[in-house]
Amino acid sequence: MSNNPKNFQSIYNEYTVLVYNVALNYLQNMEDAQEITQDVFVQVHHSMEKFNEKSAFKTWIYRITINKCLDFIKQKNSKKRFFIFGRKSNNEYEIENISDFQHPGILLENKEKSEILFGVINELPENQKTAFILSKLDGLSNPEISEIMQVSISSVESLVFRAKSNLKEKLSNKFEEYRKKK
Repeated sequence: MSNNPKNFQSIYNEYTVLVYNVALNYLQNMEDAQEITQDVFVQVHHSMEKFNEKSAFKTWIYRITINKCLDFIKQKNSKKRFFIFGRKSNNEYEIENISDFQHPGILLENKEKSEILFGVINELPENQKTAFILSKLDGLSNPEISEIMQVSISSVESLVFRAKSNLKEKLSNKFEEYRKKK
């Protein structure tokens, strides 16, 4: 992979929407997703020489994006813990409202339900959350997810199944409609 500016610009043009959407699905905040998108492409630019082409370039970009998102969430959660123990951040409102989610594609009347849904998705274990987001929100196939997450296809199937089971259980407690349907 050549590290010339023209090549990087074409990579940026091709993958920027994908990276932003993955970040938005993870973080549920447009500004945070934009920040992660910038961070991903800074890393891509600095790491292009190291790309070993053992996997698809798109898979490599997905891995970088997911890792950046997970690191961002961990950093935010540690700031939130420090705040609880009395150490204040520069932006207390942001820390207190981490899952104040406003996805541009959600209609206003569904906003409350979408906040509950994404709140529950955020409670899933990391691997389940990643598999679920890549499968159900990004629409990737199990083999693609397997390559991105570096696990077997059967592990992906299991992670998605467990994520759906956990979501169903947690949502049934939050949405009375789920109890009535059973």
